[in-house]
Amino acid sequence: MNKRLYVGNLDYATEGKDLEELFASEGTVVYAKVITGPDGRSRGFGFVEMETEEQAQKAMEKFNKYSFKDRTLVVNEARVIEKRSFGGDDRRPSYGGDDRRPQGDRPQGDRPQGDRFRGKEDLNFKLKKLRKKFN
Repeated sequence: MNKRLYVGNLDYATEGKDLEELFASEGTVVYAKVITGPDGRSRGFGFVEMETEEQAQKAMEKFNKYSFKDRTLVVNEARVIEKRSFGGDDRRPSYGGDDRRPQGDRPQGDRPQGDRFRGKEDLNFKLKKLRKKFN
């Protein structure tokens, strides 16, 4: 088991020292932090790291579904979250642009032929056609 615990459903006024004081009854708290957003306000969850795994296990059993500041806490073993990409759906590879076709089905050239580019090419083609017609 991990020594670091996730503590969720915190009251937004809760600070790291409040968590440290609460969890100190189950052992030595090495680290306690409430996660805040860019605006400095609490996001409603935090992390507590206990000195040993046994202390963490006892704290998790005691404080999961524990009422604290009129909120029912959720305490779980903290998990490592893999780095996420914010570029959209990671299940398929990115080819650039909006082109969703596999590599072999893509027309050859130096830029993708996705929907983003089709509109410009169609307009340029139509403009050239009109210029030829009227010149």
